[in-house]
Amino acid sequence: MTTVELEKVTKARRGEDKRRYDDACAAAHGMDLIGERWSMPLIRELLFGPRRFSDLRASLNGISANVLTQRLEGLEAAGVLTRRKLPPPASVQVYELTRWGYEAAPIFAALGRWAVRSPQHDPTRPFSPVSLMLSLRTMLDAAAAQGFEASIVFHIGNEAYHWSKAGEEVKVGRGAPDKPDLVMAAPDASTVAAAIYGGAPVETVLVEGNVALARRFPSLFILPEKASASGVVEAPSQLP
Repeated sequence: MTTVELEKVTKARRGEDKRRYDDACAAAHGMDLIGERWSMPLIRELLFGPRRFSDLRASLNGISANVLTQRLEGLEAAGVLTRRKLPPPASVQVYELTRWGYEAAPIFAALGRWAVRSPQHDPTRPFSPVSLMLSLRTMLDAAAAQGFEASIVFHIGNEAYHWSKAGEEVKVGRGAPDKPDLVMAAPDASTVAAAIYGGAPVETVLVEGNVALARRFPSLFILPEKASASGVVEAPSQLP
């Protein structure tokens, strides 16, 4: 390695060190791994399985191809995701989370429950189908959903997703199972979200199947009150 090449490598390592927290806390290290802009939304989009580069870029509103490439490379180097080529006839490269990467799923649920109370949260911003489906698991009100059981398919744009509840178990994912109780279709996730969370008439979404079920479904999701942005409180004696 030449002197010039060695200097470039040294500068690059120093730049990486500056971006890292000098902190032994595991939570701080977690932010080193996934705290860069676009990293967490990228992981979110992979929680339902492998995606192509073009699919990821289409679902992340505003990201450039260059930044997406950088984030994919960084998360791959960190062991959070991997890439592979699908067998014929597809023969395309996809990205998917590692077994350890999938263990990040509860982080998104906890962060979503906490952040939805932010006075600055703007629900009218773009909403990906994966974001919507994750919210339909995270924001489900256990009391309101008591005794409710159903299998529902969501056709959002050209993608299909499913939501089901049997007993206390709720499942969400990509794909459309056979013979659902209800099918809801819309051109984008924001239209569905408006009908479920925003009080828009359920008729704004194309409904096939049990219409009464479709009208009851939004009542299962009760968003918490916004947090107060003022006032001084004592630290809790015991954290949750």
